[in-house]
Amino acid sequence: MRIRVLGCSGGIGAGSRTSALLVDNDVLIDAGTGIGDLQLGEIDSIRHVFLTHAHLDHIAGLPMLVDSVFEEDFDKPLTVYAREETLRAIQDHLFNDVIWPNFAKLPSAERPMLRYEVCSPGDTITIDHRNFYAVDVMHTVPTLGYTVQNSGGVFAVSGDTKTNETLWPVLNACDDLRVLVIEVSFPDEMSQLASDAGHYCPSTLAKDLERLQHEPEIWLTGMKPGEEERILEQVLSAAPNKKIQMLSRGTILKV
Repeated sequence: MRIRVLGCSGGIGAGSRTSALLVDNDVLIDAGTGIGDLQLGEIDSIRHVFLTHAHLDHIAGLPMLVDSVFEEDFDKPLTVYAREETLRAIQDHLFNDVIWPNFAKLPSAERPMLRYEVCSPGDTITIDHRNFYAVDVMHTVPTLGYTVQNSGGVFAVSGDTKTNETLWPVLNACDDLRVLVIEVSFPDEMSQLASDAGHYCPSTLAKDLERLQHEPEIWLTGMKPGEEERILEQVLSAAPNKKIQMLSRGTILKV
């Protein structure tokens, strides 16, 4: 399994793209601004999108993605998997024939290019050789993390979250956890804002990492632009015994 980081920033700016991970060549986890760097042929290969939640930095590229892959004579629709609340939000506020066309009715309601599939905490969705398992996490809106398992092991992504009681038991149950992508958005000096906004800061992340019973590669994502080095330094200081690196656009992870 090959995971290509298209975007991992908590904001935009020169060189920064928001959350989007391409799994192999056909599955996205989140659809932030990072997908805009894909070639047209790469975009055409995508047929599955797993959303963590409905915040704009995780869905901003989705409308243009659907538009780019749209063909009246298509072979396979684009399927978006997410919590019921997330799907309702993008249907009501995005694909509503006001902000963007309702592609769930195009080219016809009987044969739409865009389809939705509810993915609730505890659900497993299998796509070819990969099992995508949904995990409830703690953000300001209903949010999922995901573990993705194939014959090579397990890759996990936390989604946006703060300290929670649900993610860590799932990770500890993954005996072959190879890679963990986990968010940490604010430095410790902004810990109250981080908590209020449903995000980790270095000290809270380090405390939760003590609960992890495995030793995967740990990659940090979702940092606010301009704060990356400070956040990384604080995480490394707070969790010196963990294999921690900062994710960057273009990173390739393999499981």
